[in-house]
Amino acid sequence: MHTTDQTGATGKITILFLCTGNSCRSQMAEGWARHLRGDVLEPYSAGIERHGMNPYAVRVMAEAGVDISGQHSKLIDELPSVSFDFVVTLCDHAHESCPYFPGRIVHRGFPDPPRLAEQATDEDGILRAYRTVRDQIRAFILSLPAALEAGNPELS
Repeated sequence: MHTTDQTGATGKITILFLCTGNSCRSQMAEGWARHLRGDVLEPYSAGIERHGMNPYAVRVMAEAGVDISGQHSKLIDELPSVSFDFVVTLCDHAHESCPYFPGRIVHRGFPDPPRLAEQATDEDGILRAYRTVRDQIRAFILSLPAALEAGNPELS
């Protein structure tokens, strides 16, 4: 299922990672997808709301060798006109609020790093929370695109 966008480019699977504020999980997913699967995926990310880039997300991704500092928080309406093959919602709120997309919508929720970090008592604890989710998202991205194309039931 490889497509082209309106410019006739890529031939890659277009995928949108959607989360509430496009500040953390969806940004990590976009960064990992570009870094690990950029040969077969054309990743985008957006949010139902715009919360700005989370500095801890940027920091822990940089620790893993993925620079997402040039990405920015954006709303769905700000995306280029692309026909997405898959829309992956990464949190329950985005899944419940997801507008109609003419592609396959898949839900794969991850914990909210800021919420996990609320339990932390120091900077190391905060970073551990973000690293945990970063690594979970990395493992998910490594399963792509095969899991999406196979219709893996664990994704829905």
